[in-house]
Amino acid sequence: VQLVESGGGLVQPGGSLRLSCASPGSTLDSQTLGWFRQVPGKARQGVACISGTNGGTLYAESVKGRFTISRDDTQNTFYLQMNSLQPEDTAAYYCAAEQNLLTVCHYLRFGSWGQGTQVNVSS
Repeated sequence: VQLVESGGGLVQPGGSLRLSCASPGSTLDSQTLGWFRQVPGKARQGVACISGTNGGTLYAESVKGRFTISRDDTQNTFYLQMNSLQPEDTAAYYCAAEQNLLTVCHYLRFGSWGQGTQVNVSS
């Protein structure tokens, strides 16, 4: 599955961004989808994941109440709405997909990845 991300950039603290991840030519229907982020020297962190079977979601504690993952299977696209962004949210963000059941939002559970998009939160 090919995944193409868009929507990163520079935003001030307290601002919002929406990341998009499209799958041109492939269906995402029934796949578990996720957003991850990584800063240099650290492991890739699960931010939010969404089930392909029942729409259930998992979020990292640090983003609960601020970030929302959603999917539009008719457009083969999913999203990460990020509100109240803080400097500690600065990272490269990656989208991912896998044909499996959502049990944990961990990067080792995913095999298809986007190219990454940088999010910088700074005044």
